[in-house]
Amino acid sequence: MTDHLLQLHGDVLAAMRRRPRNFAKLAFALAEDEEPTDTDQDGFRDRISSAGAGDELTALWHRTLTGWDLAEQADWSTAPPRTDERRADAYDRLGFDTALRKALDHAVPVFKEPGPTVISTTPTWWYSRDTAAVRSFYWSAYERLLRRKGWSDAAVAGLDEASHAVVERLADPTRPDAYGARGLVVGYVQSGKTANFTGVTAKAIDAGYRLVIVLGGTLNLLRGQTQRRLDMELIGQENILRGADPADPEALIGVDYQDDEDWPEKFVSHQGRPSLLGAFDIERLTTRDDDYKSLATGIRALEFDKQNRTQPLYAPDNLHGAAARVMVVKKNKSVLSKLIKDLKKIGGPLLSEIPTLIIDDESDQASVNTTDPKKWEEGKVTRTAINGQISQLLGLLPRAQYVGYTATPFANVFVDPGDGDDIFPRDFLISLPRPTGYMGVQDFHDLDRTDESAVGSAERTHVRGIYDDAHGDRLAEALDAFILTGALKLYRAAQDPSLESHFRHHTMLVHESVRMAEHADLALRISSMWHQAGYTGQEGHSRLEALFTSDFLPFADHGLPTPASYGELRPHVSRARQLINSGGTPVLVVNGDTERDYDQPDLDFDRTPNVWKILVGGTKLSRGFTVEGLTVTYYRRRTQQADTLMQMGRWFGFRPGYRDLVRLYIGRAEPVGKTGTVDLYEAFEAVCRDEETFRAQLSRYATLIDGKPQVTPAQIPPLVSQHLSWLKPSARNKMFNAELVEIRSPGEWVEPTAYPTAPADLRHNAEVWRPVLDLLGADPVELPRDASPGSDSFEAQIGALDHEALLKVLCDLRWSVPSQFSPHLESLISTGEGDEDIDDWLVVLPRQTSSRRVEASVLGSAPLSLAHRSRRRGDLFGAIGEPKHREAALRIARASDPASRSGDRTLESLARDRRGVVVLYPVVEERPPAVSPAGAISPEQLVMAFGLVAPGSSSARKKGLVRFRTVDSTRRGSAIIERGADDS
Repeated sequence: MTDHLLQLHGDVLAAMRRRPRNFAKLAFALAEDEEPTDTDQDGFRDRISSAGAGDELTALWHRTLTGWDLAEQADWSTAPPRTDERRADAYDRLGFDTALRKALDHAVPVFKEPGPTVISTTPTWWYSRDTAAVRSFYWSAYERLLRRKGWSDAAVAGLDEASHAVVERLADPTRPDAYGARGLVVGYVQSGKTANFTGVTAKAIDAGYRLVIVLGGTLNLLRGQTQRRLDMELIGQENILRGADPADPEALIGVDYQDDEDWPEKFVSHQGRPSLLGAFDIERLTTRDDDYKSLATGIRALEFDKQNRTQPLYAPDNLHGAAARVMVVKKNKSVLSKLIKDLKKIGGPLLSEIPTLIIDDESDQASVNTTDPKKWEEGKVTRTAINGQISQLLGLLPRAQYVGYTATPFANVFVDPGDGDDIFPRDFLISLPRPTGYMGVQDFHDLDRTDESAVGSAERTHVRGIYDDAHGDRLAEALDAFILTGALKLYRAAQDPSLESHFRHHTMLVHESVRMAEHADLALRISSMWHQAGYTGQEGHSRLEALFTSDFLPFADHGLPTPASYGELRPHVSRARQLINSGGTPVLVVNGDTERDYDQPDLDFDRTPNVWKILVGGTKLSRGFTVEGLTVTYYRRRTQQADTLMQMGRWFGFRPGYRDLVRLYIGRAEPVGKTGTVDLYEAFEAVCRDEETFRAQLSRYATLIDGKPQVTPAQIPPLVSQHLSWLKPSARNKMFNAELVEIRSPGEWVEPTAYPTAPADLRHNAEVWRPVLDLLGADPVELPRDASPGSDSFEAQIGALDHEALLKVLCDLRWSVPSQFSPHLESLISTGEGDEDIDDWLVVLPRQTSSRRVEASVLGSAPLSLAHRSRRRGDLFGAIGEPKHREAALRIARASDPASRSGDRTLESLARDRRGVVVLYPVVEERPPAVSPAGAISPEQLVMAFGLVAPGSSSARKKGLVRFRTVDSTRRGSAIIERGADDS
């Protein structure tokens, strides 16, 4: 039956094109009847108000209104996007009355969630919302499936916007000249990146991309997961069957997914072969179980039917009727070699016509070139295997667009922007927003708390240590929490059957070590603990009751069914124990060197009805592997790379119906070295701050000015931060192209040693410091090292100057190795952001106490006490400062910290909350120094050295920070990141 109202509204909205116009006038003009009734607002309002799920008219208006809400460039409205004011402007132009506006606002709320942050070259705007709407067969099917899966309007709208932002930055597949864009999409760990690139793939093939190559991880397990996801949510039943009769068992021999529990009900259906419905088919070149082996039908697999054989494939008349090809390929040397070999057989003329999309999942793994540039032969880049093969693919397919996806982008942004054949995201870098319902670092760490000693609500709810004084190791408690949370899931499903689908899998992760031998021992230990836990006896139930009362009931989500007492929960404990113990063991070990080690039925979350297990493993349970139903984690694994650590955070993700039950047992004092310890909880928080700093860098440059981007990724690669000294952003072999640009170390002694040797430079530096010398008092004061009896003290001349004056001095100094001090200088320049101001600096010039001390004036100054120092490594001095000078300076600069107060009245009288300390050392290298009869020394023979301590309060959290940036090999010697006039 024809839906006339839907048809009319579709025609009217299509006629509006990119801006809202008076609906009634357009409807009247397009209606077939002389006095059409379908233009009546009351009928439209009633339809919207009474519409159920899946109503196509509501979906049409949802797409339209959301598109207008989100449009960054809207010449029909002065209101910013994502606001009620923007929506009101649209209603005004449409001519809608108050009642209809209210009904539409209820059905389609204004989308106010943050959108993706984008740094890019200027988009060509080939992919507008209108263009997307004209050809949207596969996107529309994907959108319907997501709604059927329970995605909210806001979640679908967010995915729509984020995937659109990627596709519009690809090259127009119909453009005559070939261009391959390079981009990077940054998400959060386990935050739905696959959903985003599935949406991107759907929109891209709708728009005309006809070959899609997904690089889906380094294991068959991960590649198969990705293949199944694309088959289920995008490619669909009809493209998998390829005409086979689903009712004929013989016809289904060899067809994928016949043993899959979700086939065919949960696989998208297009209600017929797409090519018979006015769209085009998708041909799979890989299957769930079969990675790429060879083009099944040889060269013909990439021969596309053309309506006009005199025109290239990318001509619109040919492109939009041709079938698309999709393959999901493992990042494996032999697999990619077969693909490259087959493509070479096809040859350049055909390949040069194919608009291609290459999606690299986990693009910072295996894809990055990790060879040392210093070891390359002159003028020749040496590449690692996978990086070289990706480069070959991009070369063979000149119309290929490369889009990397990762949650840990540091290695990708350290790729050389000047290497045109590599994967640096030269065209766009997109940071996806934190999705609705996602449980991430912010849910486990109280990042906004002001009292560092207090435990915040997130930590109190979800985080537990590995040890406590009463019980020692809490692994047994973690096992109790696992069975208890399983019982709580069963209770909730019994009370609310709609939650049952969320509790299909229930898992616990134990991650202590990378060593496989230790995994086996740990699994045996856990199995033994499990069987001795007494979950069927009174002792076990008493223990579970105590844990439920103390650790789960107080933090329960009152919006979800929760028993008031353990007595109500107890009947479900037995069933939870049975599910966990199915197969005779509660534990699965996930590690190994071969693919066979991962081919475990109980580990297959897709084909196994219920995976209720404790998983023990290491690296293979981290990157890319989604542990479904993960509720309890016991984590003790150390690493020195921030990206590796973050990828191990499998407890991040979506936890519908049980996020209040999630518990993280994590090492707070894990041994390192002979005597040291590290706090892994603190480490994850530091990584989170590194990531947020990175995203803030993107946001800084994302705003368009007059419709054009401020900068491109290649012009200003974002800074990468390091908040903990022992936790580097990425592995050393992924940081060959990283340059240190900032070291922020408030409350710490900083001592440059790379002073110049050229007489002109020494004179210049003395002239720069000369005005500061006049600020020093004539009468020296005595400064103690500390307040302890018998403490060393020293005499010094002191003075003060404001922060801007000191910056002017430091910025004008010359160095033999400028990069040694520039990271510290960058930190001092960047203060003033938020609450990190520095007011002034105490200048201290110690008087030498040696009987052989020498005083001399320079450039007409008062006499200065000269210090003798020697250069030890080329132009670099050894130590400049003396311990007693450093200690006094540190106590003054750390005045805001009660633990650092000296107790000495002199030091405390000089301290200020936002005051730093500079200790000056007029250094001579000759002994005795060449002092004139008049008591002067030539500035060409004087090194004006110094050490400094920024105030402890100059960082809001009193934590160190290191930042790196990428070096562009084509712009050696020039600044990649240039400070603007308002930043100088």
